[in-house]
Formats: sequence, C-alpha cells, structure tokens
Amino acid sequence: MTVNRNKTKSGLFTVILILVAVVIAAGIYLRFSVERTVTEEPTDQGKPERIVSLSPNITEILFELGLGERIVAISEDSDYPPQTQKLQKVGSFFKPSVESIVACNPDLVITLWFSQQQGIANTLERLDYTVLTFRLEEMGQLNPVIREIGKATGTEEAAQKLSARIESKLQAINEQCRDYPKTKVLWVLQTKPIRAVGTRTYMHELIELAGGQNVVGPTPQQYPQIGSESLLTCGAEVIIQSAMSKEDLPKQQQLAERFWGKYPEIPAVHDKRIYVIDSDTVLRLGPRIGEGLELIAGLLHDEYISLGTGEEN
Repeated sequence: MTVNRNKTKSGLFTVILILVAVVIAAGIYLRFSVERTVTEEPTDQGKPERIVSLSPNITEILFELGLGERIVAISEDSDYPPQTQKLQKVGSFFKPSVESIVACNPDLVITLWFSQQQGIANTLERLDYTVLTFRLEEMGQLNPVIREIGKATGTEEAAQKLSARIESKLQAINEQCRDYPKTKVLWVLQTKPIRAVGTRTYMHELIELAGGQNVVGPTPQQYPQIGSESLLTCGAEVIIQSAMSKEDLPKQQQLAERFWGKYPEIPAVHDKRIYVIDSDTVLRLGPRIGEGLELIAGLLHDEYISLGTGEEN
C-alpha cells in the first residue's frame, strides 16, 4: 500500500489551520462577552447609573425620585422639569432612535407599552440591554409604576413617599368635590374633526374625581368623534379644550370661543364656560396629576378651594 505523504501533510495542515481559527474565534468571542458584561454591569451595587427615558411622564417620575443625575437621554417631548433642556434627546415619543439610544451606552431603558416603543424595546432586549416597559393608561396604574421604578433604581423609599403624596392629594380633592352638584363636562382634544375624551381614558377618571359627569357615554373608541347633533343635545355645562401647543394660550382661547360660538344651544357656550388649558399637567399621567385634577376641579366648581402644591403631605 502506497501512502501519499504530501496529501497527508496537506490534510494535517488544514486541521491545524481550523484549530487555530477556532481558538482565535473563541478568544474574540470571550473578549467581546467580557467587554459587554463590564459595560452593562450596573455600578453602585446594582443600581443603574445610565438611564434613558422614552416618555415625558416617565422622565418626570425619574426626576421626582431624585434620579436626574443618572438620566443620560430622554425623548424630545420630555420638557419638564427645566433640567431636561440640557439632556440628550434620542428621538420623539412615537419614533425613538435605536442608534441614538445605543450610543448613550445605557444600563436601563424605560419605555411604554404601545407598538412603536414596544418594537424599540424588543430590539434593545435582543441587543442585551436592560429594558423596563410599562402600561400606563389608567389612574390606578400610576403608583404601581412609580414603585416598580423605585425598586429597579434603588429608590424605594422615595417612590413610596411620592406615591403617598399623589394619593393623598387626589383623595383630598375628590373628598371636597363630592359635596358639589355634578357638572356636565365635554372635554375636547381637537376640533377638526371634533374628538372628545371617552369613558375609557384616565381623563374621564379625572372628570369624575373632580365631581363632574362626562357627557360622552361609553364608546368603543377612547377618543370618539362627536357629530353636530350629539353636540347640540349633550347639555355640557363646561367645555374643556386641551391646548394644541404651549404657545399663545390667550390666542388659542379666543379661537376656541369663536369656534364654539356656532353652538349657542350648548349651556357652556351660552354661559361662557369654555376653557383652553395647558395639556402637560392633565395629559401626562405622572407626578403632576394632582395639579391637573385640581385645575379641573377649579374649572368645574366656582366654590372649589385650592389645596396648593400639597408638598407638605
């Protein structure tokens, strides 16, 4: 039997090359894994130090918990408190940028449940980033979310205090408003077409807590479109209209009064009880929701007595 030594040497050389390639690849993989682990390992005994918030109300919660120094980036519409102006922005509420978020090297990203942000959360999780996603669309979900954020960031005590302060103010306002006659309320988010706050929203809960009655009945939509016939028969005693922007509220008030002047049959129009309000404190389910409820209560009831900031609670 004749052995082809050249062929044997060639085969052995090929095997050696494969083994070397495997060792090199393993070394690269281990190095990459170690670098990722070090990058993602939270400092300060597990507390996240580089937080990204993709929602204005989450940003407000983080600041209220004393975490402002740990926030490295926020959504473009996170504009409160004033300290947010100096923070990096990573896209809008409805269109966050994965690339911008990753560039911030976060050890915690907090998102909301809706589809656009859920897609971002899934992508970040596949890249091995820590993500918290919350459903926050009912009043009863606010304090559990605050406590969960407190637990995740090592600020449990601050979270308990914040939750207690919010709950105390909401309860105090509600107790005062219980003695007042129910005021019929139409809360409008836009006028072309007219869309109002339905019963499946936390704004509806605000109306009821403030001693009001939403003139919009149960509907499949959260913000149903309202026709002229329904408007003329709704009997609204107060019309609340959310401002479209923060600029020139007096002008927006004038435009609203002109628009609703077409419907003099509505008691709120006849009695000049049309109010354009800054949306931030009432359309953000966050730490300032007590201020939002107090604003609504003052619009519904002339006899309402303000409780102030409630910081003493």
